[in-house]
Order: sequence, then structure tokens, then C-alpha cells
Amino acid sequence: MLKQRIITAVIMITLIGAGIFLLPPLGLAGLIGLLVVIAAWEWSALAGLTSAITKVLFTLSVLALLALSAWHTQILTAHADWDRVRDILGLGCLWWAIALLWVRSYPGSAVIWRSTPMRLLMGFVTLVPAWLALVYLRVHSHGIALIFLLIAMVAAADIGAYFSGLRWGKAKLAPNVSPGKSWAGFWGGLVASTGLVLIVWLLFGSAEHGLAAVITVAIVTSLASVLGDLLESMIKRQQGVKDSGRILPGHGGMMDRLDSMTAAAPVFALSLLLAGW
Repeated sequence: MLKQRIITAVIMITLIGAGIFLLPPLGLAGLIGLLVVIAAWEWSALAGLTSAITKVLFTLSVLALLALSAWHTQILTAHADWDRVRDILGLGCLWWAIALLWVRSYPGSAVIWRSTPMRLLMGFVTLVPAWLALVYLRVHSHGIALIFLLIAMVAAADIGAYFSGLRWGKAKLAPNVSPGKSWAGFWGGLVASTGLVLIVWLLFGSAEHGLAAVITVAIVTSLASVLGDLLESMIKRQQGVKDSGRILPGHGGMMDRLDSMTAAAPVFALSLLLAGW
């Protein structure tokens, strides 16, 4: 299992890393869109859909919304409407504020969202803003560096949480949602992710990016990544499954790998947009 996980991880890192470096914005938008479409197919099952036709319809609906958001914002053209980008990202972040309340109050909150239509709606507001956020980062003047920084932040939070949780993880963070996660892991991940950003700022930062603002963005992005993970864990627990799918040997489904990013990306992108960076 470990060997399989490593092989899959190396292949994914190589392909995605090459895509970020080599593909133009439109090409990378297509690649990320493909990953989101796969995640949408998995989400359809997590939402309770069972027939192939309904799963296909939901997946195509997500794809249509990706195209609609690109057209509405003109984000892949020279005439991008940043106010419209901000509005969609803001909607995504508002959704994550609601998701936080639902995760904290689970299983009681399930009475609100456990129906299939509600879970499908959750899929739309989880996946579409995340895609738009990553496309926004790519068209940014420092796009490639920002995407790699976001990926590194999410990875650092995950690694920091794992090792600190392994060492000190007794008090549980959200036992009803994900019994394996601890407060020690939460703080360890936050410190690791924020520490990484601090190092990057010390090496490459400029006067226009104040330390306090940079640390604030790092903290809220790291917190969002945890929430993304917990939301998917809550959905899977409600559905009674361990993984979102089996497309990635040793890792489960695509959604299992994108869960943290679905929340971190819109929060990070909106923070940059509002700060005018």
C-alpha cells in the first residue's frame, strides 16, 4: 500500500507540476477543470446519486458552471472583470463560513443538508469557486509562483498536522466528523503552514506586502484547508464510505486529494484580490 501511494503521488506531482510550469492559462484551466470534473463525479455518489445518468447530469452541470463562470468573468481574456471574480470567490468563502457551522454542529446539522439535493448544491459551491480561484491565481502576474505557494501551504499544513498529531494528539478536534484529527495536529499544521509563508516572505517579500497582512493570509488559508478536509470527512461519514472513489491507487478518490484545496484556494485568491496584491 505504501509503495502504491508513493508511486501515485510521484505521478500526480510530476503531471500537475509540469502542467503548472508548461501550460498557458487556458491549458491549465482545462487541466484543473478535468480534475474538478472527476471530483464532481465522485461527489455525485457522496450526495446519494446511484444511477449513472443522474451522476452524468450532475457532472455535466458542474462542467457547464465552470464554463459559465469563465464566460461571466472573462477571466481567460484580456478583459477580465475582477469585480465578478471577486463576487464568485466571495460567494465561495461565504459558503465555507456556513460549512464551518455545519461541521462544528455535526451530526445535528445533518438535518439541514443530508438530502441529496442539498448535498448536490454543496458540491456546486465547493467545486466551482475553487476552480475559478486557481484560474485567477494562474492569470496573476506571479501566477505560477502563487499556485506553487498555495500547494506548499496546504501540504505543509497536512504534514505538520500529521506529525504533531502523531506526537501529541490526544484531544480530538472534531470527533464526530473525523476522529483521527486532533487539536495538536491542528496547531501543528497551522504553525507549519504559517512558518513556510514566513520563510518565503523573508526570502522574497517586498515592502508592499506587510508581514502582518502576509501572516493573516497564511493563517486564514491554512484554517480553510482544514475545513475543506473536515467537510469532505463529514459528507463521507454521512454517506458511510471511507473514500470518495478509487481512481488514485493508494489514495482513494480525486476528491480525497482536492478536499483541502477546495476551501483553501478561494480563501487565498480572494485575500490576494482584496489586498490588491
